[in-house]
This record gives sequence, C-alpha cells and structure tokens, in this order.
Amino acid sequence: MKGLKKRFGIATLEDISGLILNSHDLDQTLNNIVRLVARRIGTEVCSIYLLEKPEGLLRLKATKGLSKRAVGKVILKVGEGLTGLVVEKRHVVTSREPEKDPRNRYFPETREELFHSFLGIPLFDRREPIGALVVQTRAPREFNEDEIGTLSTIAFQVSSIIVNARLLDSIRRQEIDREATAGDIAVGDVAAELPEALERPRALNGISAHPGVASGPALVVTDQFSSVDFYAERPVLVETELERMKTAVEQVRVKTLFLEKRVAERLGARDAAIFNTHLMILEDRGFLEKWQQEITDGAGVVGSLRKVVGEYVAAFERMNDPYLRDRAGDVRDIGRRLLSVLLGTGEPTIIPKGPVILICREVHPSDLAAIDPRRVRGIAAEEGGENSHAVIMAKSMGIPMVIGLTGLMHAVAGNDFLILDADSGCLHINPGGKLISQYRRLEESSSKEVSRLEEWRHLPALSSDRKKVTLRANIGPMSDVDIALRNGAEGVGLFRTEFHYMVSPGFPSRDEQYRFYRHVVERFGGCPVTIRTFDLGGDKVLPYFPQPLEKNPFMGWRSLRISLDHQDIFLTQLEAILMAAVHGPVNILFPLVSGLEEIRLCRELMEEARRRLRREGLRCAGEIPCGAMIEIPAAVRMVSHLAREVDFFCLGTNDLIQYMLAADRGNPLVRRFYDPLHPAVLQVVKDVREETGRAGKCLCLCGEMASDPLCFLALFGLGIREFSMPSPFIPRIKAFLSRISSGQGERIGERILAMGTSSEIRHFLQENIPPS
Repeated sequence: MKGLKKRFGIATLEDISGLILNSHDLDQTLNNIVRLVARRIGTEVCSIYLLEKPEGLLRLKATKGLSKRAVGKVILKVGEGLTGLVVEKRHVVTSREPEKDPRNRYFPETREELFHSFLGIPLFDRREPIGALVVQTRAPREFNEDEIGTLSTIAFQVSSIIVNARLLDSIRRQEIDREATAGDIAVGDVAAELPEALERPRALNGISAHPGVASGPALVVTDQFSSVDFYAERPVLVETELERMKTAVEQVRVKTLFLEKRVAERLGARDAAIFNTHLMILEDRGFLEKWQQEITDGAGVVGSLRKVVGEYVAAFERMNDPYLRDRAGDVRDIGRRLLSVLLGTGEPTIIPKGPVILICREVHPSDLAAIDPRRVRGIAAEEGGENSHAVIMAKSMGIPMVIGLTGLMHAVAGNDFLILDADSGCLHINPGGKLISQYRRLEESSSKEVSRLEEWRHLPALSSDRKKVTLRANIGPMSDVDIALRNGAEGVGLFRTEFHYMVSPGFPSRDEQYRFYRHVVERFGGCPVTIRTFDLGGDKVLPYFPQPLEKNPFMGWRSLRISLDHQDIFLTQLEAILMAAVHGPVNILFPLVSGLEEIRLCRELMEEARRRLRREGLRCAGEIPCGAMIEIPAAVRMVSHLAREVDFFCLGTNDLIQYMLAADRGNPLVRRFYDPLHPAVLQVVKDVREETGRAGKCLCLCGEMASDPLCFLALFGLGIREFSMPSPFIPRIKAFLSRISSGQGERIGERILAMGTSSEIRHFLQENIPPS
C-alpha cells in the first residue's frame, strides 16, 4: 500500500460513486466495489460484510482475494472475531499477523491464512452500523494514520453507495411484488372530478421558494406527460419501438449536455451540475432495462415510458429523506422530455410573448434553462419541493417563486391577471381594483427606488455624520458573486459553502473546492472573504450523504457537529480554504459553536490540514483569522471565553432568534412568534456587542434582520457597525444609513432597550425612521 494517498485521489471516489449506475443489483454493486478498492489501494484482499437485521448477524457479502465459496456462508455475531469487533466498537480495528491475535475468528473456507495483516473500518447508515469494509495483505505490516484516514474516506463513500443500492433493490422488489399482484389492471392517472359549480378561489397560499412581488397575465403550462392518452397507441414491431427508444434517449442526452453548457454560461458551473442528475437517469441501467423490457413484452414505447417513469416517481415520493423525495421532479422532467421527442413535438420549450407569471403543476430545471428570465416575472407551482433543483435554479436567476399552491391548475386559466406575492407565499387571482392599485403602488415605488439606489451601489456606507459602517455580502451559489460585486459589497461576510455541496453529484474534491474558493477570493480583489465551513443538516441535506431521521433536525446532528464527526471530509474543506487563502484575505468561520472544546478541536484540525498540505509540497496560508458563529444561546454566554480562542465573531440571528423564542421559522403555526424585534433578542445583541468590544474582537451581524431598514435602525442604535446581508439590499441600506447620525442611533438604542414589547419597539422605530 505504499503511496496509497497519491494513488487514491478523488478519482477513486468518483469511480465508486459511479458503480451503482453500472450495477444491476446490490450483489453486483458490492462485487464491483471490492474489486475497484482492492485495485486502487493495492491490497490483495478487500471484503464487505453486511449486518443482517433483525438477527443482528454479519455476513460476508463480497470479496476480492478470499475464496468466492465463502461469500454468503461466513457469518459472524457482532463482537465475534476482528470483523465483529469493528461493528461492535464502531471503530477502526487493525492487526499485524491476525492469525496470532486472540480476538480473531478463523474460517477455513475463506483461505485467509495466506494473509497476514488486517484493517477493518465500520460502515454506517445515519450513524447506525450496517457492516464493515476489510482489507488484508500477504505481508505482515502496520497501517499508518494516513492509510487509515484514506480508507475511512473510502468506507464513508461506500456506506452511501450501499445504502442507495439497498434502497434501489427494495424499490425493484416492491415493483416486482406489485406487478405479481396487479394482474392486467392498466396503470393510469386517476383524475379527481371537480364539480363544475365549484367557484374558482380568489387567492391561494403556498410556500415562498424565492421572495419578490410580481404581477402580470398567467401563462398556464399543461403537463403533457399526464394529459396524453398513452394507451391509445398501437405498437408496431418491437425492433422499431426499441429503435425509437434508443433515438429518444440519445436526443435528450445531447440536449441535456447543451442545457448544462447554457446554464454554466448564465449561472455558473455549480448550477449547471444540476443536469448531472438528468444524465445519470438517462444512463441508469435499471431505468433503461425496465423500459426496454416493457417494450419487449408488447407495450408501445410511449405507454411503457409513462409506466416506468410513474413507478420511479412513486418510489422516490415514498422516501422519507426530503432531498431524495424531491428528486422525483428530475425523473418527471426526463420523462416529459423523452415523451416530447417520441411524439415529435420537440423538447418542451416555454416561449412567452411578453412578461408573464408562469403557472404549472411543477416547474423543471429544463424549463428554467430554456426560458428568457426577462419574460418571466414570477413562477407559481402546484407541486415541488424546497430542495428541488428547479428551486435552486430559480433562486440563482432571481425569479420570485411560490410552490405548494394546492388546486392551482384548477384555479387559474390562461391570461388571468395575477399578483404573485412571493414574500408572503400568496397568489392573488384576478384581484379587485383596490388590491391591484396597492400592489402597483408598491411595484412603482420599488421600481423608482431601484433607479434611485443605482447611485448608492459603489458609494461608501456612511452615516449622516460620516461614521463608517461595513456592509458585506452573504453568498452561496456562484451567481451570487456577480450580484454582490454589482451592488457594491465590501467583501463577503458569509460564504455559505454548503451550496457547493448541494449541487454536486458527490462530495466535491479538494481541488474542486479550492478552485471555487479561489475564484471568489480573486473576484473580490483584496476585500476580505469570510468562508463558513459547511453547514449541512436541518433543511440542507445531500442525496449522497445519508443522515438520520430526527424529530427536530434543526437541534440535532448538523453543521459543525457533522464536520467534527466526519473529520476526513472536514479536513478536505479546510485544506481547500488554506490553499485559496494564498490568493487574498480569507477568514474562516465555524458555525453552530456551543463551547471551547469545539473551537479547540477545529484549530487542531486546521493545523493538521496545514501539515498535510506542506507534506505534499503545496502552497497554503499560514495563520488566517478564525471566527465563531454565535447562533445558539449557549454561545451567547460563552463569548468572553471564546474570545480567548478566536479572532472574530459573527452573530447569526436567523437561528439565534429561532432558538431563543422556540419558534421554527418554517412552521406556519408558530411563525408569528419569530420576531427579530423581540426585547430579549435586542438585549442579547447588545450583550454580545459589549462582550466582543471588551475583548477587542470584531463582530459582524449576518442575519436576515440586517437587510430590513427597521431592524437595521435598531441594530445601528445598539452599536453594530459591521453587517453581512443578501447583496441586493446593500444599496438600500446605504441610502437609509446616510439619513441617520450616530448620535440619533445611540438615543434610539437606549430607548428600545427600556421597552417591554415588540409592538412598542416597532411603533417607536417606525416613528423615528428618518425622512427621505
């Protein structure tokens, strides 16, 4: 295994990730994994043992190197032998000359007496052990720390692949069982009959996917996939239908590559990576073979497509993981694009004649890639998930969007006049004159303000008495960089790196992350960029990283807790940040900190990342400023202690308010309790500002309340002088700040701290907004 780290690389992870696409079932996936891992890392043996429930027994499921006759026959209890110990202890187990190790259990049928070293690494699904990955070599040897770390990374990726392969196997078995019991019942959409007398509603409420207000005529896009009578087709020769299938797949594949390139040019490579999922579906053996089998069994190419897509969509929609559930939309998108080619209508393209509000059952990434965003003022969809690829793209394009509008396709007709209020998640249908006037005044006022604010974009942020305030940008996707620079941001106060992970097909490599971070650092030309380490968990989940189902994920295993539990992934990101910091001023920010132990461990890992880079002879930054995100109540009370270990602080009010007031922002039943102007919230802001000031540390406030002029007035009054916010709000806040003096701010701060209710504070602030 000499030189393992050099041979390993990200290519191995990518190859492992791709194995599931080229495997027919779980057994084939496991066999492909052990062959690939043994070849890449240079060991004579690689084996996978899986835990079978409810018996709780470990079974040898695949091996490269041991006797094939032992597969399926070698069974261990948890804790039995070295492999059983790996699963029992949930930890790496190594042994030089395992034949002499009293913990070992020998199975003659494996012929493992030929091998004289053992390294076993546990495999996990949502923190629960599912088996072990074992490598063995002929020569007796010890495994060093680098080798164990590298193989742990492989095991982590293998765990995810096994979980997904098991899931696909389960889906296939369910489909086989359903087919066995379904008889000759035709599969079709069952449309609920709606009474004709039912009046169309005047307004619908849904979920805001991207804020903004827009009005205009409705352009209703019907779903061709569910509206065509597929079973009316008369199949011709099987060979002809199979050829039509092959041609459609190739045409859609080529068009997908084109869409990927187009989105990369418009929004950046990260958003374009969304179409990797589409290519994976088009190349999935299971999907293609099932479609082909339906045709061979006598179904027409179109009817069989609808059946197979419907089954895949239903399987995804049954999944508990919200991110995986939202992948059903990608399967539907591929299905309708294939259908359009088969029907000869060409790929679906939305070409509005003028500015419209797009109305659809579900918007798809291919729709957004094809439209001219200047002609689509807003999007309203009956279905769709907050984690869907279409929503991610709509955010990058800046289009107001509301999803989850139940009954939308019945309620709206073509050319209905609509007002889409994506700030509140409401769609108004043919509103009355009074409501139209109110929104038009709002739009006109907003339009005039945009023109007026142009002059403020690149002016310094100064109070009326010329006191400096720093306004930086929150960024996530690549497209945010240009928007931030256009709006005059003085650097990046919060770089949400998890977006990079969310649109990647697998964990991005160190080099991928380095290139991404370096691009951002260089674009800001000497202005500081604060990079927050990935904040996954809660509502931000990855399709390739199984996470536990938790009753309250926002207070569970997320953010820095995941990073510290998976140090191999964390170290990869830290190395990329240290490499990027060579190209400009970079700060590193650790999220969801609760105490000193976490910060100290983060600093140790920073040093380890630096050592690893230097061993490889790579350039990296020396000391860079490290900061703590104050976003949970415990951290508020630890500021004076944390100040001895960190260089700066970032006050994340979004989560802090949620935890302080026990009010989930996403829960409509308690949303009214989430109040940034609650007296307790303002008191905590003041306390943190004073504690950080006494310690001589910088404090940046980066919550959404920073972009609300009323809240900004309160925060400025409480002494906050550095903010990070969504960059489109920066010119507005600069203009607003120019009308306030620091003395006025101090007086406002003193007054609101003496008030006991949010309504009292809000009323006082409204009365003290400086005139334009």
